[in-house]
Amino acid sequence: MIVEIGHFALILAFAVALAQSLVPLVGAHKGWSDWMAVGRPMASAQFFLVALSFMALTWAFVTSDFSVQLVVANSHTAKPLIYKISGVWGNHEGSMLLWILILTLFGASAAWFGSNLPATLQARVLAVQSSITAAFMAFTIFTSNPFDRMAFPPFDGRDLNPLLQDPALALHPPFLYLGYVGLSMAFSFAVAALIEGRVDAAWGRWVRPWTLAAWVFLTIGIALGSWWAYYELGWGGFWFWDPVENASLMPWLFAAALLHSAIVVEKREALKSWTILLAILAFGFSLIGTFIVRSGLLTSVHAFAMDPERGVFILFILAFFMGGALTLFAARANVMEAKGVFSTVSRESALVINNVLLAVSSFVVFVGTMWPLIAEMLFDRVLSVGPPFFNMAFTPFMVALAMVLPIGAMLPWKRGNITRTARPLLGLAAFSVAMGALVWSLQTGGAILVPIGVALGVWVVLGAGADLWSRTGRGAVAGRLARLRRLPRADWGKATAHSGLGVAVFAVAALVGWETEDIRVVRDGETWRHGAYELTLNDVQQVQGPNFTSTMALIDFERDDGVTGQVRPEKRIYPAAGMPTTQVGLRYGLTHDLYVVLGDPQDGGGWAIRTHIKPFSNWLWFGCALMALGGLLSLSDRRYRVAAGAAKRGGDGPRPPGAVPAE
Repeated sequence: MIVEIGHFALILAFAVALAQSLVPLVGAHKGWSDWMAVGRPMASAQFFLVALSFMALTWAFVTSDFSVQLVVANSHTAKPLIYKISGVWGNHEGSMLLWILILTLFGASAAWFGSNLPATLQARVLAVQSSITAAFMAFTIFTSNPFDRMAFPPFDGRDLNPLLQDPALALHPPFLYLGYVGLSMAFSFAVAALIEGRVDAAWGRWVRPWTLAAWVFLTIGIALGSWWAYYELGWGGFWFWDPVENASLMPWLFAAALLHSAIVVEKREALKSWTILLAILAFGFSLIGTFIVRSGLLTSVHAFAMDPERGVFILFILAFFMGGALTLFAARANVMEAKGVFSTVSRESALVINNVLLAVSSFVVFVGTMWPLIAEMLFDRVLSVGPPFFNMAFTPFMVALAMVLPIGAMLPWKRGNITRTARPLLGLAAFSVAMGALVWSLQTGGAILVPIGVALGVWVVLGAGADLWSRTGRGAVAGRLARLRRLPRADWGKATAHSGLGVAVFAVAALVGWETEDIRVVRDGETWRHGAYELTLNDVQQVQGPNFTSTMALIDFERDDGVTGQVRPEKRIYPAAGMPTTQVGLRYGLTHDLYVVLGDPQDGGGWAIRTHIKPFSNWLWFGCALMALGGLLSLSDRRYRVAAGAAKRGGDGPRPPGAVPAE
């Protein structure tokens, strides 16, 4: 009965979504306030109905209701509770219901917290958001119903994919979807502004918090997925340029560009058309990612291998919303005339460079991801585009971005002087180059990537600190420190996020350039050496888990500095799914990780064991966390919430004497 209630709630929500897609839009066009006002309760009703539907499906998983096909295919009675819950979205149908739930959550949030928006704009935003929701509800109800019953329920299920039975993977999809779907709000604001014929500073202020929230969630989601790949899959990397990994990276890059472009709209009323286009492309690439994951056209360990018919449905959704938005964009070009003018050397120009580098790098990733499919369709050639291409094509854009970031962040608005701006940074630049040269000399040759990464990482982090310090004006150090504590959270958020990027750049370079690997056959009791570690295979045991059996190696280690410990790499078999997985033996450290993978038993005796020393790998996750924290700090600044009430304050409020205006 609960399952039927969930199914009915989803159908009822679909009817509400169809009505909300039309009624507020007509009301805004005709100026009928009562028709516009109906969008707010409808948005709330949609969310609560879909939440009810999602809870019903979750109940079916938690109680192991094997009369539901989805539960049979993705659950098992012996599975731990956390993976029964995560099994709800660990499949195509359930993940689409989660996607819809988040769509309605953002739509309801615009109704709950958008009271300061103009009534016509809010009505149009809610209508556009609801039309997106209605499209995905139709897709789910008619092609991917999560509530389908089985005529003859089995006694047990077939279990969730063992690779997904992991805490990081339990959290990865919700955060990723909050980012993907959150960009729909920027899209809705862009389309609503085009319909209304008004793109101004207030619009830039309204759209930024939604984009920032989506970018933060997407950052966390990508980081969790990368961390999971690092310690779970056993191949030893953190990013493989897999098509589905790329599908999450592309909207993240566009969202980062949109965030910076919206600043120019808000502060200077320039780059309007470019910002609208970025809002359309950011969500458009989220839809492209959905198509890649669910069409079955591209193979990936992350993908839902679905039939092409469902992919065609998603392709129609993509064509309708992207095609419609771009057509409207072309038709409304005249309403996006820029008012603010700026010189070649200015904060605006630096943000344009930032936007171009991020957008072009995203298109490079898109071409590399889709080229094998295009080559097969058009030229009947089977090609593979792997990490070497992406590393060579993508890295130069990130190097250029890191180089210009500190200077661009400190340039004044409208007109600047590059010499005056760069003068305080000369010492930092010299120190960064010196650090790179020091690393080059200490590593006695080797990959040039690491010295460049060190120099750029130090440059970006120190530049972020210099930018923050410059906002305290002039005077005694004590006074500047006091003003530093009073700076807006958005300034601290910007410095924190930029520092996180610098830390991540350094970590990637160090991890790729300094990693060492050792592969050998080891017998019980045998000792071998790798770097500063002396390792001994103590024993290999058979272990019984809650829903798996494991072959676990107990490997003792002793480091040259006297630190001792044990790592326990495993090979697991999940009987219900009939699938093996690898569990890495990891010893996390501040400067490096000890990373051990257990291979197969060998005919002559012993076990294949692969050992890695991974320098500064934890710094990569720390850098991602700093970027997300910076976004959260900026989001907590009251000026950047939806309709932050700038009109009531007449601006951004008082600033310390001599301080530089906040970004």
